[in-house]
Amino acid sequence: MAGKVGFIGLGAMGGPMALNLVKAGFALVVHDIDQTRTAPLRAKGAELAGTAEGVAAAAERTIVIVETTEQAESVIAGERGIIKSARPGHIVLCMATIDPFAARALADTLAAQGIAMLDAPVSGGTGRAQSGELSVIVGGAADVVAKCEDLFSAMGNRTFHVGPLGNGLAMKLVNNMLVQVNTVAVAEALVLGVKAGLDPQMIYDVVRVSTGASAAWELRVPRILNDDFEPGGTIDISYKDQELETAFAKRLGVPLLLANVTQQVYQMARARGLNKQDGAAIVKVFEQMAGVTVKKGTGQ
Repeated sequence: MAGKVGFIGLGAMGGPMALNLVKAGFALVVHDIDQTRTAPLRAKGAELAGTAEGVAAAAERTIVIVETTEQAESVIAGERGIIKSARPGHIVLCMATIDPFAARALADTLAAQGIAMLDAPVSGGTGRAQSGELSVIVGGAADVVAKCEDLFSAMGNRTFHVGPLGNGLAMKLVNNMLVQVNTVAVAEALVLGVKAGLDPQMIYDVVRVSTGASAAWELRVPRILNDDFEPGGTIDISYKDQELETAFAKRLGVPLLLANVTQQVYQMARARGLNKQDGAAIVKVFEQMAGVTVKKGTGQ
């Protein structure tokens, strides 16, 4: 599908995703409330718009990857939002992780003006955002999905069409819940092992080839061992996603025990001022309570 592509939200995920679109030859019009984030895209030839409304006026498809449901609602349907200037036939790709029910309401609002929408959250973290190897999880009409496959293939190497609009977000929340719960289990296990006198590197080496292995183990433990908590995704964002998961489950009448319990661990980390660190920093909560440190060279 020809024409300029709008991109709103150039943070840790959106920035590299937008750069991959430029590398693939797409003409971009970009916007972010933090002007400094637009510089790498402008250096590559992307146009800059001052508002979401300005982005949509210049584009035929607009990608939105902001942090919260409220931000998505403002950018898409707010006073200076996409809806104010998008023409009939425009496609909005909401790639932010937001409330599925809110996404469906936004889609209905857009549809009344002839504007289509997909929910297309991504999974893979900042590393895969940079390499263009994200998983794109899409909900929406099949014909609209087909019109955006070129964008998805430039930003990711796997696209899953999981059903009608809202299902992409539902699937993303299921995936995120598993990672967040598992991250707390990873932290507990490491602290237990070190308190018992095991070498943390040995714990990592044994578990990664045993039945306790997981994506969270591979993602989090090397960071913990190297005392590296630069954010790939922050504790604040994980907590926000857990709020979405538990609220979504309540709307559906589904009990979530572990998601609710582990959310309190993330809140404990936020209360300690770890909120802008990587999710792996959850281990510090358990280190403090157990009186040990988990990193290379430790062990009793």
